[in-house]
Amino acid sequence: MEASPLVADLHSHTTVSDGSFTLETLTDAAQRADLDWVAVTDHDRIHPDIEAPVVERQVDSREKPLRLIRGIELRVKAGDQRVDLLGYGVERTDALVAESNRLQQNRKDRAGEIVECVEDQLNVELDISIDEGVGRPHIARAIEASEAPLDFGGAFEELIGDGESCYVAREIPDFETGKNLLSEACSIVGLAHPLRYDHPEAALEYASQLDAVERFYTYGRPVDSDPVEQVAAQHDLLLTGGTDAHELELGQAGLTADQFAPLRDRLPPATPAN
Repeated sequence: MEASPLVADLHSHTTVSDGSFTLETLTDAAQRADLDWVAVTDHDRIHPDIEAPVVERQVDSREKPLRLIRGIELRVKAGDQRVDLLGYGVERTDALVAESNRLQQNRKDRAGEIVECVEDQLNVELDISIDEGVGRPHIARAIEASEAPLDFGGAFEELIGDGESCYVAREIPDFETGKNLLSEACSIVGLAHPLRYDHPEAALEYASQLDAVERFYTYGRPVDSDPVEQVAAQHDLLLTGGTDAHELELGQAGLTADQFAPLRDRLPPATPAN
């Protein structure tokens, strides 16, 4: 039997954080993938050009509009590991905006320390702007483009990956703080890619305190549905999914119409784009 088509991709990143999409190229990619819904979930940042929690954009070449869900991906400390929370239908509360601003300043400070360390160790000069949203992928791309004998992956493996010589930890909120910030601001809060972490069982225990858990994605550990779906069933969690797109492609993972329906019912009505 032919599989049902995907209608929603609920995990994507833009140039506001460490992705390659602008809103225009993201719209083009959604059209190519024949998606009706896309969530923009930039790291620690609410996209400044998405005007409402859900925005409806008319696309010239198709009858149905594209609905952009304003989201965020927030990294938090959860016991002995760090996990990512996904918020959907974000309202700009004072508390979340203040925390996002703090995290962006920390990102810039941290990036400056990492770049200085890399330049000293490799005796190169990196062509990189230390702006809001900057992350290690930006630095790895700059290393790859420099005279250093390292590609993108090698930069992480030898210099800037966790525990390597130029790694600098970020200052992130604890789980309870992050959960509360997102719960006050978002229609839905979920745990991202639970089987990707070093201790997925422990991560899934935290999911039980949220609204949702990401079930459908395409990378990292093989996605065995059993532990995720067991936790979701036990705690009545919604199931989410998406490409976690950092490049210019959507629809590699996501939700069918039936899978998306319970999430759609929790989201606010769409606002026409300006």
